[in-house]
Amino acid sequence: MERQEAERQIEQLRQQLQYHNYRYHVLDDPQITDAEYDQLMRRLQELEAAFPDLITPDSPTQRVGATPLEAFGTVLHSLPMLSLDNAFSAAEVRDFDARIRRQLGQSEPIEYVAEPKIDGLAVELVYVGGLFVQGSTRGDGVRGEDITQNLRTVKTIPLRLIAAADGAMPQRVEVRGEVYMTKRDFQRLNARREEEGEPTFANPRNASAGSLRQLDARITAGRPLAMFCYGVGRVEGVTFKTHWDVLQSLARWGFRINPHGEKCQGIEAAFAYYERLREQREELPYEIDGVVLKVNALALQEALGTRSRSPRWALAYKFEPKQAVTRVKEIAVQVGRTGALTPVALLEPVQVSGVEVSRASLHNPDEVARKDVRAGDWVMVQRAGDVIPEIVEVLKDRRTGQEKPFEMPPRCPICGSAVVRLPDEVVPRCVGLTCPAKLKESIVHFASKRAMDIDGLGDKTVDQLVERGLVKDIGDLYSLTKDDLLKLDRLADKSASNLIAAIQRSKQTTLPRFLYALGIRHVGEHVADVLAREYPDWQALQHAAYDELQGIHEIGPRIAQSIVAFFQDAGNQGVLEKLQRGGVRATPPQRPAVAQSMRGKTLVFTGELQTYTRTEAKRLVEARGGRVTSSVSRHTSYVVAGADAGSKLEQARKLGVSVLTEDEFQALLSS
Repeated sequence: MERQEAERQIEQLRQQLQYHNYRYHVLDDPQITDAEYDQLMRRLQELEAAFPDLITPDSPTQRVGATPLEAFGTVLHSLPMLSLDNAFSAAEVRDFDARIRRQLGQSEPIEYVAEPKIDGLAVELVYVGGLFVQGSTRGDGVRGEDITQNLRTVKTIPLRLIAAADGAMPQRVEVRGEVYMTKRDFQRLNARREEEGEPTFANPRNASAGSLRQLDARITAGRPLAMFCYGVGRVEGVTFKTHWDVLQSLARWGFRINPHGEKCQGIEAAFAYYERLREQREELPYEIDGVVLKVNALALQEALGTRSRSPRWALAYKFEPKQAVTRVKEIAVQVGRTGALTPVALLEPVQVSGVEVSRASLHNPDEVARKDVRAGDWVMVQRAGDVIPEIVEVLKDRRTGQEKPFEMPPRCPICGSAVVRLPDEVVPRCVGLTCPAKLKESIVHFASKRAMDIDGLGDKTVDQLVERGLVKDIGDLYSLTKDDLLKLDRLADKSASNLIAAIQRSKQTTLPRFLYALGIRHVGEHVADVLAREYPDWQALQHAAYDELQGIHEIGPRIAQSIVAFFQDAGNQGVLEKLQRGGVRATPPQRPAVAQSMRGKTLVFTGELQTYTRTEAKRLVEARGGRVTSSVSRHTSYVVAGADAGSKLEQARKLGVSVLTEDEFQALLSS
């Protein structure tokens, strides 16, 4: 393609992607499917890869990709980012309104703009010539931290402004707003972190702040952040008369403003708005802690002026606090579907924001120890939207000496199996295969395609098998009869026959599949394959010592401890024997003698290969002693790029990683 044509297509694709990004993330009104959006993005990536000198900072492909920082720089705000005075009662708000009218010498009602006060992190975005050039935190109001590369990853922040219908575009504008996380996204993030053994965030605001203060922008890009814009700092090239005009201009330029903002004629209208929003508070998808009132006319704002730390023309009217004091009756332990043990404080019921609270998550033993929560303690409890209530503070001055410190039980309270906490993990887990709390999840994993591949054994069938007592552990699958299955709802004769046949076929499997199917913590497909190369059968692995396992390449202390704990559990030994009696045979994979030409090498595949499937290519690499991973880093040896290669190819080029074509990969295999 000629350079001129490439330049034309690149600009057209960028405009299309910017528009559709705006429709999806800002207006919540997409006009194309995700697949169509991805196709446009892939085409832009291809053209930019072919003409790298045409890549610009505002390209949609450049949201993520900066190398990790060593520290954040400092940004001096051209106009201070002032904090707001708070009011907690109607009387204080009336005093605020009276002071304004007195200072202005005005008896008629003041027009205010009322907006929800988002509970997030305040930031400033700087645009020059319509392009996003710098982003920073509020900091102390005068100086903030430079978090530009992290803010670039937030999809609701435009990298390039949309030109207004009349062509008006500021030469420079400093946009201010609040970065936040929705309640649902916060819950999902915490659930994922708990599953991965990482500490959870206390609330959506902490999660947002922690996500924006990552030195590696790729971590921020993986967090579900959004932004509402509420004002401007310094502006050049455009003038406004009212704060409402500012908000509407921001929306036209591509920013997301809160749809619940309203103009209020007088303080009584502002009170009515406050009451409406307080009633809607729990239904909103994000956390708010009050209402912000601002004098609408900018000329009046200027006449009122500012104090050293806050403007005289604005006020935050806060909602009642979502906290209450109650007593911890006891600390119980609940077992999740993955075997994670979570301490939970059982409380004397208390009303928090109109909802009765009787339980509060304590997340993990480290959190209990950090807060020093004991049975019998008086505590401050807070509730944030739909998030499980949690203990904010222990009121230690009210202790009597009768309080009981918490101890994590050594055995699962549900099934009695061993409880293991692996190195570098904060969450203890039950290792039992028979644990009722995790049984359904264990069976679904055991039957999955990459494990024992029992076609037809889906979630709904598993639910019925467990609930009717037909299956108490995975070993019971191999004693099921067709008559047993016909007792289940919506399982006809043919389906029952097919499922019995699939169970019978699964008896003959390979050792890697079998080890993966057992669901041993940290033993995924690759680790199962590594173990199958070292041990002829699961019985030999069962007797492997911790030090012996650690001596195997790619088996670290966490994996070794997990394997030992699993096979030492008496309940698990019983299930394994039942599987053996049921006819399950796991044979080592037959591996032809192949030179270990890739030992110590790490490969990443991107794009579509013509000669092999991804699974075949992975097996060929592993047979030669190499390893295949899903992400590119400086430790990657080669990136193999097939057709329609994606962002991994771009990342490889930035990091200087060797890129192979499919032909070069085949040559490497045969070398």
